[in-house]
Amino acid sequence: MGDVKVAVLGSGVSGLSAAYTLRRNGIEAAVFEKKNHYGGLCSSFTVDGFTFDTFAHLAFSKNSYFNGLFEDKTEYFVHMPEALNYYDGIWVRNPVQNNLFSLKVEEKIEIIKGFIGRWDRSVFNFDDWLRNQYGDYFTDHFPARYTRKYWTVESCELESKWAENRMYKPSIDEVLRGAMSEDTPNVHYSKEMHYPKFGGFQAFLAPLAEDADIRFSMEVCEIDQKSKTLSFLNHEPMAYDRLISTIPLTELIPIMKNVPWEVRKSAEGLDYTSGIMVSLGFNRKNVSPSLWFYIYDEEIYPSRVYSPSIKSPNNVPEGCSSIQAEIYFSKRKPLTELPEVIAEKAIEQMAWMGLFKENEILVKDVRVEKYANVMFTPEIYHNRKIVRDYLDSVGILYAGRFGEWDYLWVDQSLLSGNRAAEKLVDDL
Repeated sequence: MGDVKVAVLGSGVSGLSAAYTLRRNGIEAAVFEKKNHYGGLCSSFTVDGFTFDTFAHLAFSKNSYFNGLFEDKTEYFVHMPEALNYYDGIWVRNPVQNNLFSLKVEEKIEIIKGFIGRWDRSVFNFDDWLRNQYGDYFTDHFPARYTRKYWTVESCELESKWAENRMYKPSIDEVLRGAMSEDTPNVHYSKEMHYPKFGGFQAFLAPLAEDADIRFSMEVCEIDQKSKTLSFLNHEPMAYDRLISTIPLTELIPIMKNVPWEVRKSAEGLDYTSGIMVSLGFNRKNVSPSLWFYIYDEEIYPSRVYSPSIKSPNNVPEGCSSIQAEIYFSKRKPLTELPEVIAEKAIEQMAWMGLFKENEILVKDVRVEKYANVMFTPEIYHNRKIVRDYLDSVGILYAGRFGEWDYLWVDQSLLSGNRAAEKLVDDL
């Protein structure tokens, strides 16, 4: 195995996208992947006939390049984005702010009063932004609670720019209609979502991986950016001409040689969440009440639950169904028990919610992902700029959710890899 012209670190969607774009331009790239499979956070796995994804994934994009690569080459099911919310024992349609009908009258009144009584305060953090959009009562009982579960911090510890296009902001008419009627329109940011018929979400990545030179079980342990050399844990060093990294910035900077102290410190200051995935397969159909749902009750560990068997009936054996629950933690909210212990408690809690009986479980799988989401603490932009500027100065390109360190969905991650590759092509 000799030296390479272009090295791509990581075989998630952005790394595969970069390699694909380079191949289309006649440039061969070697993709180095520390695991024994491709896909990153878009990978899927099968346990005793039940297929699960690495966290929740559905494809939705208006980008023709993305759709041409993902959906024109893979058979898929079409889903309407109908989700539910579990709140103090009540099931509420999503988004809650538009669908107050199921709540108690007293709560509806408080939410509506808070919405009407909003005032245009200065926005210094995510909590300020929430109160400007939804009022105090709704903020305290819904998004602030969910933030503690999903983002692992108080809403005042996050900045607000990331939320602008990701949380629906209803008019007073929409709030009132949703409080008085169940007949409300679906206002999800995507009108429909797509999921492969076979093979889990990772099947969408197959066209990118086809013909790619992916070298598995090759973890980079040192990068000498001056001599342009990669060192690996269990392989001989290798020289490269150009490098595209899609691995987390917090992993990349520590393995680079002679990085300035300020850059190392900035990389250490980038925050992220980690996640426990509790994947369950059942001996009966229809365990989940919806394609996915959110849980606001803070004493219940999972923050989001979704159903692989609703995404595709081929994800489970005949007559069965499945769910996958997400539980988040971070250095700001570390685990206090082993993941397996937390998972067992989560299973008991979901059984208590009435979703299933524990003796109906056929398959149980618990996995931990170190990198789940980029956390938008106030320091992110300053720290990220310092790290990116340094990578630019040494000629290392970067792409993907954790490679760019941004809140990117799947289509945005694919396009991120495509842009990095096109920049490399332009530079040659």
